[in-house]
Amino acid sequence: MKPRMTPLTVALSLFAATAYAADPTLGTWKLNESKSTFSPNSPKILTTKVEQAADGVKVTVDGVYPDGKTFHNEWTGKYDGKDYPVVGSVNSDTRSMKKTDAHHFDIVNKKSGKPTIKVKWAIAKDGKSRTSTYSGTTADGKPISGTYFYEKQ
Repeated sequence: MKPRMTPLTVALSLFAATAYAADPTLGTWKLNESKSTFSPNSPKILTTKVEQAADGVKVTVDGVYPDGKTFHNEWTGKYDGKDYPVVGSVNSDTRSMKKTDAHHFDIVNKKSGKPTIKVKWAIAKDGKSRTSTYSGTTADGKPISGTYFYEKQ
């Protein structure tokens, strides 16, 4: 019985590894401030963790506002461009994410149905780094823009 289970176990392990590798967003991404440029009003998103969820992905964001206060928000959704609820963000109550090709994603944050911050993720072909170019306004109406550079941990 064991010899038959071993190939099945190997096949399932390879399938799981392939599925994980197929989505370059998955993993923990850490901000490299020295390679990033952003406006003074911009919060610093220090880490972004993207995990496989039952029906899509779960994205956990941790960062710090310009005044030094920390923040944490979470979003679970699909790469289908539809709005899904965000928990813990002052700048948005929904977020949508759309895959434009294997390594590029468009994200739109909205507050009360109105777009606030738009983000474009570009993941390097080797999957080890990501740039997030963004622009929009904060909850208090201040304009923000810049490019964050992340390294996969």
